[in-house]
Formats: sequence, structure tokens, C-alpha cells
Amino acid sequence: MPECIIAEDEKLLSAALQRELALAWPELDVVAIAEDGGEALEAIATHRPEVAFLDIRMPGLTGMEVAAAAADVSPSTLVVFITAYDQYAVDAFERGAIDYLLKPVTAERLAQTVVRLRSRLSDAARHAGRTAQLAKDLSPRFDATPDEPLTWVTASTGRATRLILVEDVIYFRADNKYTLVATTDGDALLTRPIRDLLRQLDPRIFRQIHRSTIVNLRQVASVERDDTGKGCLHLRGRPETLSVSQPFMAIFRAM
Repeated sequence: MPECIIAEDEKLLSAALQRELALAWPELDVVAIAEDGGEALEAIATHRPEVAFLDIRMPGLTGMEVAAAAADVSPSTLVVFITAYDQYAVDAFERGAIDYLLKPVTAERLAQTVVRLRSRLSDAARHAGRTAQLAKDLSPRFDATPDEPLTWVTASTGRATRLILVEDVIYFRADNKYTLVATTDGDALLTRPIRDLLRQLDPRIFRQIHRSTIVNLRQVASVERDDTGKGCLHLRGRPETLSVSQPFMAIFRAM
């Protein structure tokens, strides 16, 4: 039974696509739903699905970045991009014979896409490789920079409340119900989940390196890769190291 993942940060659209897929391709098993690019990349690495439906614009990694990195962790996964109408993207997809769906997804268009996907499963690696290359070429145009990136956060240290400039943050790490923020002046706790931060941080500066960790790239001294494909990240001016999960190492190699 073929498997797929869906990466779409709008829950209503994600649910609608699941319903339409159940009708258009009943034997396709949706094994994971992701709401941001980091979750999508980890889901692809974990499940190695035959197909990945990726929204182009997601928090964290864009669909383009996920597609490019997926070539390293699951080379045979076929990618279908989901996008609001964008003439530049549509023209590029048409030229490259890349599958895409326009929002809102229609049953007719999805049926056409399913027919193509079925025919491509027998030669998935070749088609997936072409998609990955196009994704790398188009990634700079589709960055996920928020209109107004976060500039400061409020954190608790004992009875005090600190206003922390984001530029002073070294990394964020999920800590149970809280988020640890490590700064040049010490550590503190945020009462907001790391997923919310991911949506508001500037992706040109902050990158997710693990399901639970976001790092300031300007604070990275070096990254070492071990035999399993995972990474060890060394920081500037801090003794601790941070783990980079295997899927996210592909992002560093592409930088």
C-alpha cells in the first residue's frame, strides 16, 4: 500500500485534502500530517513515503527547502507542491513537469495528479531527483520570512520578567510545557511553545535543527557529522553542543 505525508499549516485545507485523497486514491495511506517544514522533513525521513504533499509556504522550512533536503533522506519520495496561485511558480512547475496543486484543491485537478503519480511510482527516483533540483533552484524566491519577524520575547527568571532581544538569543529549546531561551546573558523560560516561535522568527537567521531546538545561525561555530548522519553543533562562546537530527543535516549541507 503506497504511503504519503501531508504538510500544510492550515488545518482546514489539510483536512480537505485528506478527504479528497480518500476518494481519488483510496489505497493511499496518509501516515503523517505536518504543520511546519521541520515536521514535514522529519516525517519524510521517518516514513520514507512514496508521496509528499508540501505546501510551498510553511513556518520554518519552506516546501521548496523540504523537497530539496528530502532528496538526501528519502530519494524516491515523489513531491507534489501545494500553492496559492503564483504565476512564477506555476510556469516553473509546468516547464519542469513537476506536480502541483493550486489552492483550493479541486477534485478534478487532484484526480489528474493521482494518475500521474501512479504512473511515476515505477521510476520514482528519477522524477524525485528532478523535483529536488528544481526546488533548490527556486528556494530563494520562496523564503518563509514573516512580514514582521519577531524582535523580542518576554521571559521569566524567578520573580522577574525579562525583555530579550531576539538578536541576543543563541538558541531556543523545548522544555516540557515551556521553551528554554539561551542568551548571551544567561538562560530563561518562555511560556510559549517552540512551534509558535518558529512561525515568527526570521528563517534567514534562525533555523530548526531538531524537533525541539531552533538555533541562531550567527552563533554557530561549526557542525560535525557522525557516522549515523546526525550532527553535533558547536556554538560561539558557549561550552555546550547541540544535536542536529539527521534530516536537518541536509539543510546545513545546502547552505
